[in-house]
Amino acid sequence: MDLTTFLTPSFGDLIVLYCQKFVLAAVLLIAGYYGIQFITCAIGRIPKISALEDTVRNYMLSALRIILWVLVGVIAIQILGVPMASIVTVLASCGLAIGLALQGALSNVAGGVLLMIMRPIKAGEYVSTNGVEGTVKEISLFSTTLVTVDNKRITIPNAQVMNSTLTNFSREELRRVDIDFGVAKTENTDEISALILEALKANAKVLTDPAPFARLTGGDEKQLTVTARAWVKSADYWDVYFDLFQNICAALAAKGVKAPAMRVLNK
Repeated sequence: MDLTTFLTPSFGDLIVLYCQKFVLAAVLLIAGYYGIQFITCAIGRIPKISALEDTVRNYMLSALRIILWVLVGVIAIQILGVPMASIVTVLASCGLAIGLALQGALSNVAGGVLLMIMRPIKAGEYVSTNGVEGTVKEISLFSTTLVTVDNKRITIPNAQVMNSTLTNFSREELRRVDIDFGVAKTENTDEISALILEALKANAKVLTDPAPFARLTGGDEKQLTVTARAWVKSADYWDVYFDLFQNICAALAAKGVKAPAMRVLNK
């Protein structure tokens, strides 16, 4: 009898062998899923990591998850019996092809890194970029998520955030509320300015330094323009804005000022 008959595995033995490998690989992927969750949560609770801003911490943990998943995937492929040299060759080829196909995605990763380094925005700040504005929810590996005032979720690629004009309304401690009031040319603008200034000073959240401002600032053939300006803490901006809107309009109406019309200068 030929000795190779004993040395060559049967078809059934091969099926059992590869089934075992597939089961081990599947178990590894499942264990990897829970292990990665555990590791990232544990690292997130480290005092020095948890002390970081939410934006930086979430970005670091997101990158760590991707790295760990790559490692788990490579180990799973090895368990299936694929030689490491083949894995490296395939990864290099795929990396080149994917890199060319996903240049935009890679630019988003680079944009995310720059956002972490330059720190123009962070979670919790109210910003405007790419024609939309809202509160920064998170900055992930590929995109930045904003939540609008009416609770819409907007996702913007990191590369677009870095390559466009970015307005951060929350970074500075103080902001200025600017409101224009259009009044008829027959009105006494000195009295209207005094009335507006009184309403500005009556608001407890309006700062006295810099002092509030109310003066005639322009006009056209139809109306004169009286401008109200008040400095407030950034966190109080919208409260003061709506209070001034209501109180000044009510004060002008009570004095019989004709058709006071408001136009917002900035947001």
